[in-house]
Amino acid sequence: MQYRRLGNSGLIVSAVSLGTMQFGGKMNMGNLGQEAATEMIKFAIDRGINFIDTADVYSRGESETLVGEALKTLGLRQEIVLATKVRLPMSENFNRSGATRVNIMRGIESSLKRLQTDYIDLYQVHGWDSNTPLEETLRTLDDLVRRGMVRHIGFSNYMAWQGATALAIQRELRLEPFVTAQMYYSLVGRGLEHEFLDFAKYQQVGILVWSALAGGFLAGKYRPNMPPPTGTRFAEAGQFVPFEWKHAAEVLHAVNNVAMRHSTSAAQVSYAWALAQPMVSSVIIAARQLEHLDDNIKAVDLKLNEDDFSLLNNASDPGVPYPKWMVLQLDQAEDPRPKVLDPERFKDGGPWEDLRFRKHQ
Repeated sequence: MQYRRLGNSGLIVSAVSLGTMQFGGKMNMGNLGQEAATEMIKFAIDRGINFIDTADVYSRGESETLVGEALKTLGLRQEIVLATKVRLPMSENFNRSGATRVNIMRGIESSLKRLQTDYIDLYQVHGWDSNTPLEETLRTLDDLVRRGMVRHIGFSNYMAWQGATALAIQRELRLEPFVTAQMYYSLVGRGLEHEFLDFAKYQQVGILVWSALAGGFLAGKYRPNMPPPTGTRFAEAGQFVPFEWKHAAEVLHAVNNVAMRHSTSAAQVSYAWALAQPMVSSVIIAARQLEHLDDNIKAVDLKLNEDDFSLLNNASDPGVPYPKWMVLQLDQAEDPRPKVLDPERFKDGGPWEDLRFRKHQ
């Protein structure tokens, strides 16, 4: 197993982490019960995974309950970096949803009880809440850290401007900063590259990749114009993430070619590509069966070469939208100013005079 820093924190996590949406039976995502969940967690830990990701909304709390009981049975809570989330509806009650102070406080207390622990290593806001003042959300998360209920905080499914706004407020008010962003990223979903990865790199926010297989498509389970196989996620819950099937088929063809070169699976190639992308702290993997989980874990050891990346990147290239293509074009143009500005120099007010335009001599 390989290990990496969790964003801009000092916490060390495995390059692949265990996702748990398949635990529990209320979401039609796997329906794994306690025995299977405990076995899967032990299997992952035995192979070097030290990072488990769940959420309160996964099977309406059942996933957290299964994870908590498994860690108690195995006696391994202190060895694990445990992450969960809050924000999505847990009932029809309006106040049991959102990133409000009321819901976050209720959410953390409920998650701690279900997980049978007294702290969460990484507590994540599951999405932007346009109905709640952002400062309310950020102050509440800061309170959780100060109380010792949470060690680090992160967000999920934000746009770049939303993450940047949150970090600016946290810096201004001296609140605990977000260290991670859990985001969808795959060879058929590279929209993260338009702005978000540049934001994450500048702010040193670690990316936690979810659905690097695009709901299983990049494992080669599905074919265009054909019904999904019985028992698969697409068959039970529908297409999990959006993508254009014709383009996706071309990408999968490239993935299969690379897999043949290395005598490995399409899933391993897809995960290995995601692991190689900038600012990725960990790629979340999930499976219903241990043999699939074992195959996914082995992606850490798969070394793709330059030709592999070229084939995969060209096949999956989404194009560059405006204004990014203009930004890149201007950045490559002749300019007497320094090409690279070190963001470290601009922390805490930094030497802003270096940003002034310089006249030609």
